[in-house]
Amino acid sequence: MHKRVVITGLGVVTPLGTGLERFWSNLIDGVSGIGPIARFDAADFSTRIAGEVKDFKAEDYMDRKAARRMDKFSQFALASAGMALSHAELDLEKTDKDRVAVIMGSGIGGLETLENQKETLLSRGPGRVSPFFIPMMISNMAAGQIAINFGLRGPNLTTTSACASANNAIGDSFKLLQRGQADVAITGGAEAPITPLAIAGFCSMKAMSTRNDEPEHASCPFDKERDGFVIGEGAATLVLETLEHAQRRGAHIYAEICGYGSTCDAYHISAPDPEGKGAVLAMQMALKDAQMKPEEIDYVNAHGTSTAPGDKAETLAIHEVFEGHASKLAVSSTKSMTGHLLGAAGAIEGVACVMAIKQGQIPPTINYNTPDPECDLDYVPNQSRNMHVRAAISNSFGFGGHNVSLIFKSID
Repeated sequence: MHKRVVITGLGVVTPLGTGLERFWSNLIDGVSGIGPIARFDAADFSTRIAGEVKDFKAEDYMDRKAARRMDKFSQFALASAGMALSHAELDLEKTDKDRVAVIMGSGIGGLETLENQKETLLSRGPGRVSPFFIPMMISNMAAGQIAINFGLRGPNLTTTSACASANNAIGDSFKLLQRGQADVAITGGAEAPITPLAIAGFCSMKAMSTRNDEPEHASCPFDKERDGFVIGEGAATLVLETLEHAQRRGAHIYAEICGYGSTCDAYHISAPDPEGKGAVLAMQMALKDAQMKPEEIDYVNAHGTSTAPGDKAETLAIHEVFEGHASKLAVSSTKSMTGHLLGAAGAIEGVACVMAIKQGQIPPTINYNTPDPECDLDYVPNQSRNMHVRAAISNSFGFGGHNVSLIFKSID
């Protein structure tokens, strides 16, 4: 018999603020975390805006020397993991560390380190490339650093499925705990993609908004005037435990995770299936896994990136899965405020789902001003909503056609 799995801790580093309280407050208030890129001179780029983390000092969360030997995405991950463990009040000295897993998602890994070291190679020669280059850059190192820092010897791996990476990490952690292979999982996602090379690549794809003169309004999922996504950075970590482990130590339980669906469009390297077929399968798979009916879901945290084809395909998919219940769903895209954190997005949005269930509040989709006839759901426009949420589904879809849906529900 499968074990039940619950969420007992949350930690975040986001463009809306570092720390759960600040993040959630800004999310519910509809604050935009998008602004002009300050990390480097972006004057020559067609997109010059992003969701940068503005209040993060690595040395507040880790040893200064250790921080210098980590890429920014690992720093974000380690900081958010520390916050999540503290939030869970999990005393690791009283926990069997052999049975604590760490599974993190990252779509890109240490790209800033790669760019810097390539520059060093070209300008100063191979002998000046850092001996820490490889362990800083490789995408599995966020999970590795968390395990090293906290002495966690359970299963440890990284999922990479583009913008679905974090949802795959959380889903795989859920299944691992369900099967009894560990008691606790530290899971989520981290990404630090605001670098010249990444921005140039996405600019060349013409995937991002070019609304540079009004950055706080640039991410407008499901609005008819949307013109592309806005990139973001950060990390989020969730502490998952088997219900029996959480109850045995008297932990505060925020919600239960009960459904996981993972599929592929098998259609295109970057565009979604226009009918959302893979997304439909992922949501249906998650519902079947949770043994829930569509009408038991109250809230959808949409992938909703603010691209024309993606938002339309997701809307079609929600209609197909939920049929007559679709019009009763609250559907919002928190990317309207955070931007798109790529491989970390699903973790941030998982935290938003858990908080929506716990607090009885639905975050809004901000910048929703002009309805699109092809996107006709209740997107919780511009203002948060007080609402009892029995269960929420979180969608993440990635380049390559990856689709992942997770279902969280109230523990009551």
